[in-house]
Amino acid sequence: MNAVITVLGKDTVGILAKVSHECAAVGVNIVEVTQSVLQGMFAMIMFVDITACTIPFAELADKLVAAGEEMGVKVHVMHEDIFNAMHTI
Repeated sequence: MNAVITVLGKDTVGILAKVSHECAAVGVNIVEVTQSVLQGMFAMIMFVDITACTIPFAELADKLVAAGEEMGVKVHVMHEDIFNAMHTI
């Protein structure tokens, strides 16, 4: 099972490190990541494998959203099935 994590907000030191740490702490493996800084705004998309996640998906999402709030960025976590359903015509 996979999920998509997006992070948007003012660029600061350690955003990628914090999100990566939170994922690793609960057994979530980062499969692919892209990030950029556009005029001081940080944008990142992560594709992660949640197969070995040690906590329920909703708890993972809440944990990452809370981490984002601590850093002043918006984090959104979406299960791959929902992501695919939204983007299927």
